[in-house]
Amino acid sequence: MDLKQYIQEFHGNDKEWFKKETDDWQHTQRIQKVYDIQDYLEGKHKILEKPSEMYGGKEFHPRKIVLQYAKQILNFQVSYLISNPLTLAGNEKVVSEYKKVYKKGNFHRQDYKIVDYITKYGYCFEYLYFDDKKTIKSKIIKPENSYAIFDDENNIIGFIEHWTSNGVSYWNVYSPSTVQRWTDKGGDGIKLIGQYRNISGLPVHYHNQSEIDENYGRSDLEDIVSLIDTMEDILSKLADSFHKFHTPIPISIGQQITDGAISKDIAGMGLSLEEGSDFKLVASKLDWKSFEVLWKTLMQAVLDVSSTPSVSMNQGTPANLAEVSIKMLYSLADMRAGQNEMYLREGLYKRFEKIRKMLEYVGVTFTDEEYDTLDVVFQYARPQTEKDIVDNLKTLSEMGGISLESILERSPYTVDVQQEMMRLNGDKEITGNKNNNLNVHKGKRDKEV
Repeated sequence: MDLKQYIQEFHGNDKEWFKKETDDWQHTQRIQKVYDIQDYLEGKHKILEKPSEMYGGKEFHPRKIVLQYAKQILNFQVSYLISNPLTLAGNEKVVSEYKKVYKKGNFHRQDYKIVDYITKYGYCFEYLYFDDKKTIKSKIIKPENSYAIFDDENNIIGFIEHWTSNGVSYWNVYSPSTVQRWTDKGGDGIKLIGQYRNISGLPVHYHNQSEIDENYGRSDLEDIVSLIDTMEDILSKLADSFHKFHTPIPISIGQQITDGAISKDIAGMGLSLEEGSDFKLVASKLDWKSFEVLWKTLMQAVLDVSSTPSVSMNQGTPANLAEVSIKMLYSLADMRAGQNEMYLREGLYKRFEKIRKMLEYVGVTFTDEEYDTLDVVFQYARPQTEKDIVDNLKTLSEMGGISLESILERSPYTVDVQQEMMRLNGDKEITGNKNNNLNVHKGKRDKEV
C-alpha cells in the first residue's frame, strides 16, 4: 500500500485528509502522553495535587516536596552515550565527505537531540534537506508534532508535521516525492501555501523498543516515575510530621502549679514542684531508622531500574578505583547505553543512505564497495583517568595498531585534530630542513679536510 491508496481507502480522497488524520483519537492519545511527560519533567508531579486538610481547627497546607531525580537520570543516560561525538569509520574518501557534511550541518548536536527524545519519549523523526547554500541540514521533528502513516507491515508511507501557533494551524505533508504546506490562516478554510520537491524522501524514524507499540517505542521515564512519586510522598509526610506531632506538650502530674499557667517568658529558670509531682515534655518519637531503610530501598530501586550507577548520583564515595572496578560499577550503564546505541544505529544507517543520495545531486559519488565500509563508533562517557588513556594509546602506537590522527582524536589533550596534524607536519618540515643544513655543512667540512 502506498500513500495514495491509503488516502483513498481510509479518507475517500478527501482534500483535507491530513486534518482528519491528525485528529484521529490514536494520535490524540499519543500526543497527550508526550505532553504529560513534558509536564512531569518541568516539575508538575503528582505530589502537587495533594489537597489541603483541617488540623487543629484550621486549614493545614501539607508539604509538597518535588524531587527532580527523573530529569537527572535521563540526562545521565543521554550524556553517557552521546556526550562524546560519534566517530565515523571506513573508506577514507567516504569518511572525509561525511565528516564535511557532519561539520557543516552540525549533525553532532542533532545526534544528542535524537538520543534525548528517544530516551524521554521513545521516538522522534529527522528530515534531511538542502539549505540555500546547498548544505545538507537536519531538522529534528518534535514528537508532539509528528504523525507518521504506516502500512500493514509497519513501513512508513507518509508523514505529517502538524503544529499550532497563535491560533493558526499548519500542516507539512511529506510524501516520498513532495512536501506540501497547508494552513488555515485567514479563516477561509485550509489552503495550500507551498509545494516543494522532496529530495531526501520521508523522514528518518528513530525509536526504542516497546512491548505494546513497536512504532513509537516507550519512554524510559515510565520505569521510575512511580518510585519517585513514593519518595516524594514519604518525604513530604515526614516534613509535615515535625509540625503536627513533634512539638512537645508540657504535662504536669500532681498538685496544680500556682495559677495553672507557665510563663512563656521563662528562660534559664528552674521549675519547683510539690513533693510527689512530676513535670515532663511529651513528644512523638520519630522512627528515623525505618525511614532511612525505606528511603535507601526506594533510591536503590530507582537506580537499578534505570541502570544508573550509584556513584553518579552521589550515593557512594569510592576512591582510588582501578579501571576494572570502574567498569564493574558502570556495567549496567554500559548495557543500557548498548541498547540505546542499537536503536540509534538503525536510524543512522538510514540517514547515511539519504546523505549518499543527496551528495549525488552535488556531484559526489561512491562505489558500493567504498560506501559499504562506512560505519560509526560510539565512545561512552565512562570515567577514565587521562594517564590510562595515554598509556593505552602509547601501547597501540608501539604495536602499530593505530594511526597518528586516531591518537590525536582520542587524546584528552587535543582540542583541534586537524590543526594539531598541521603543526606536527610543520615541525617535521622544520626538523628535516635543519637536518639537511647540518648534512650540507658536514659535507663541506669533509671536502675541505
